[in-house]
Amino acid sequence: MTDLDHPYPGPGTGTGTEPYGPPSGSLADLLERVLDKGIVIAGDIKIDLLDIELLTIRLRLFIASVDTAKKAGIDWWETDPALSSRAARDALAEENARLRERLDALEGATGETTGAVR
Repeated sequence: MTDLDHPYPGPGTGTGTEPYGPPSGSLADLLERVLDKGIVIAGDIKIDLLDIELLTIRLRLFIASVDTAKKAGIDWWETDPALSSRAARDALAEENARLRERLDALEGATGETTGAVR
């Protein structure tokens, strides 16, 4: 046999380069890579009975770091009042402003009818 028949040396040759095999790396490296790039897992669950669709559940899972998610345009945790104190304050201020507008409108309507009766 010639070197052309075996282009890659075997494990006993001391070079340590094998063409096929798992790349070496730790779990932390893999996790860092997944969070840096992001990964999407998608699936659908359908329940049919006699060709009638009873239930459809669509599952979409996006695993990424916060920075990667923001680059993808996902930032729902910043606007959800249950998860963000700033969003909760903003929601409360918005609700307060709407209630004040309604109160002003009601007071105006009441004042107009009361003024018309006098």
